[in-house]
Amino acid sequence: MNHLKIRNLHRDLGYFYIGLIISFAFSGILMNHREHWHPEKYTVQTKAITVSIPKDIEITEKYAEELGKQLGIDDKIRRHKVKDDELKISFEKNDVEIDLKTGKGEIVTFTKTPIISQTMKLHKNTSNWWIYYSDIFGISLITIAITGAIMIPAGKFTFKKRGWKLALAGLIVPLLILLFV
Repeated sequence: MNHLKIRNLHRDLGYFYIGLIISFAFSGILMNHREHWHPEKYTVQTKAITVSIPKDIEITEKYAEELGKQLGIDDKIRRHKVKDDELKISFEKNDVEIDLKTGKGEIVTFTKTPIISQTMKLHKNTSNWWIYYSDIFGISLITIAITGAIMIPAGKFTFKKRGWKLALAGLIVPLLILLFV
């Protein structure tokens, strides 16, 4: 394959995937910081509550769902968890946290953050068509990397003279993180 064809392939794949590359990069940055804030949703309202939960009751998903209805939450339950005497119930548009010792807690109502929520779905989508498209995207990124490395045919900036050092440096950072973090 001549250098003009390599350059054209590199350019065209880059143009074709520019939106997806930016979306993945943007949502990836947000996902990296999801422990500090929840980028997919933002709080609309926080309401303090006090409930009476019997001490001897087993808190099942059905019980958590019924408790949500008693609290006025007409929403689909996603999960519930009891840890360290605290009940957490996650609904699609509400989160409930209750201290099981005191019965005090809060309901946080939120809404999806426009654009951010949709781009973050790219990282979580597991449909077959998306998996295949993502595989093609991954192969295309490998192609973009390889064509980018070999498209300069001669000179002091070729992969053989300079690029391999930068590529090696770029590999060392993730390897160090995998080994030591």
